[in-house]
Amino acid sequence: MIANFARPNTIFRLLHTLEPHYNWRSFYTAEDDDRSPFHGREYSEFEFTDALYDHVLHPQWDNFGSATLYMKLLYADYDGHYAIIELIGEWNDLLYNDIMLLKRDIIDHLIHEGITRFVLIGENVLNFHASDEEYYAEWFEDIEDGWIIGLNFRQHVMDEMQDAQLDWYINFGGAFQQTDWRTHSPMDLCDRLNGLVMRRIG
Repeated sequence: MIANFARPNTIFRLLHTLEPHYNWRSFYTAEDDDRSPFHGREYSEFEFTDALYDHVLHPQWDNFGSATLYMKLLYADYDGHYAIIELIGEWNDLLYNDIMLLKRDIIDHLIHEGITRFVLIGENVLNFHASDEEYYAEWFEDIEDGWIIGLNFRQHVMDEMQDAQLDWYINFGGAFQQTDWRTHSPMDLCDRLNGLVMRRIG
């Protein structure tokens, strides 16, 4: 089920039915990748163990320590240095320091494995609450000639990120707001997004 651009209160009611993108599993599964931070994880289709407030989440999402933000590593290409991460929930740096958890437990692991190009799919990120820039700046510095893209984030989430000056570190808006990513293979999507970044830089 696709919840893109649905109202947040509608998504809350549907959380238990919203699965991470499934059609790329023929290309990659994080639980079978021995270089992934989620290697060896097992998933149930019937037991709901994680929740956003009092709304349970589909069990295919991964908990990385946040109280309100969950993720799925949809794709990692170590030769191309790409990772695609789908997010769901509320991104709250102010109360829960979500960026610290994401950076320390997931991103640092992937950077160590050679990933320098990150795609964050944010259409199901319902709200964003900023704190400081420290971990975003560190992430940006750690990947040197790489990049971070925020794909299809909601307008009010992008506004909050821009107000916090995170657009210094994350490419979002414009062409990155109009990408029908599900119609592409992950390899094709990464190549297309890399081209968009290069044009934006140029």
